[in-house]
Amino acid sequence: MDAKRGLIAGIAGYLRDNGGRLFVEVLVNFALPFLIYNYAEPRIGEVRALLASSAPPILWSIVEFFRHRRLDALSLLVVAGIGLSLLAMLGGGGVRFLQLREKLVTGVIGLVFLGSAAVGKPLIYELARATKRRKSEAEAAEFEALQVHAGFRRAMMVMTLVWGFGLLADVALSVVLVFVLSIREYLLVNPIIGYGTMGALGLWTFFYAQRSRRRGEQRRAAVALAQAGMGPDPQAG
Repeated sequence: MDAKRGLIAGIAGYLRDNGGRLFVEVLVNFALPFLIYNYAEPRIGEVRALLASSAPPILWSIVEFFRHRRLDALSLLVVAGIGLSLLAMLGGGGVRFLQLREKLVTGVIGLVFLGSAAVGKPLIYELARATKRRKSEAEAAEFEALQVHAGFRRAMMVMTLVWGFGLLADVALSVVLVFVLSIREYLLVNPIIGYGTMGALGLWTFFYAQRSRRRGEQRRAAVALAQAGMGPDPQAG
């Protein structure tokens, strides 16, 4: 019950602090592309209308990057997303390819997540560290110190794998829907899938991180007690 109340309070606080930003993102990534396509398609055709509808999200990504620019893993992902989106936009192609152009970015990022896990450098850790550093160097140093714990490293790896496979699942579902839905239907459904995927992954990450943190604290407390001769050694057996 306490966890549920905490989650509700956290969501309410997030919406209170970020409600304006969320409204702008929905407008830029959902409403404007749909309205632009509906207005432009009878006049300039499907392909050019789809290209025109991609302008607001790309411009918004560029503005956001320059507002918060900093050379870290999070910024590099944003830059890569902008570059891939512009490349897909300029490259033209058929209608279905243009519908899936932003999923090209999602798929590449999903593969980057999995690749980072494969080489033992989980991207979730790098992104979390970048976020901590933006708040303060002290928080970043405290976060980096957790690397000595095997449970922490395992949690970073699990989260990275889940995000990688989750993003690729989002791409696979979108590929299917492109061949099933009309262009207008896809323009309405695609943002919902994208935000739904990110929301589900974010919610899972929140609960998984909370559980991993509690388990880590319990293990460290047990080790401290064992070292003080007041309990069984958690490493034994």
